[in-house]
Amino acid sequence: MNDEEYGSEFQEKSKYIRGNLTGRGLDWSNKSKIYKIYPNSSKTALRKPIPEKIEKSITITEIFEQRRSVRVFQEKPIELDQISYLLWASTGIQRIIGNTAFRTTPSAGALYPIETYLFINNCEQLDHGIYHYNIKDHALEQITEGNFSNSIAKAALDQRMFSLAPIIFAWTAIFQRSKWKYYQRAYRYIYLDAGHIAAHLSLAAVELGLGSCQVAAFYDNEINDLLDIDGKEESVLYLSVVGILK
Repeated sequence: MNDEEYGSEFQEKSKYIRGNLTGRGLDWSNKSKIYKIYPNSSKTALRKPIPEKIEKSITITEIFEQRRSVRVFQEKPIELDQISYLLWASTGIQRIIGNTAFRTTPSAGALYPIETYLFINNCEQLDHGIYHYNIKDHALEQITEGNFSNSIAKAALDQRMFSLAPIIFAWTAIFQRSKWKYYQRAYRYIYLDAGHIAAHLSLAAVELGLGSCQVAAFYDNEINDLLDIDGKEESVLYLSVVGILK
């Protein structure tokens, strides 16, 4: 296979073709855990993920009209309650039916392979560092303390906005969560899941009067190293900067 055509090859090989689908039983003993946690980390509980009353009400149509990629921000901190709402709106738990906790964004088979990490550069209520979103408890788990603004900018193809934005979202995938059911076609669904989450984030940012820019241009292994993940079982897929509009 030509290295320049691996995407085309994947697209072709992962097609569903009528008459070629066969039923496959699911090995429930092999199903991956749906929540990732860092049990030994410092945890910050987040308040109820509903935004404070917004000075000027805004409709969903107005949000669509105002959404755009924003790369320049004020040098002001993001509030913890704003982070709470952005996390919930993009991938938080919306409702629980039986034993299943459904989230604000769709996911193939409700398998939820995407994990959310945050690089905190400027939030008065949080130390600088890298955090993981504990979805089940709606809390932030600090993975590493320190200022990573220059490191994340370097890993994101030296895009300056990453060193200036007060907060950066990094979305990864734990591939086996979806592959358990969908095998190689799972990768299609995983990428779509990440897109749903990023879209929700961009709209929620507008609702809060914030700006965001979603980015897929980065050195994968460098981001994975910052997050301390292996890049195989779990790997970064997507990034987004968020800040206060100028």
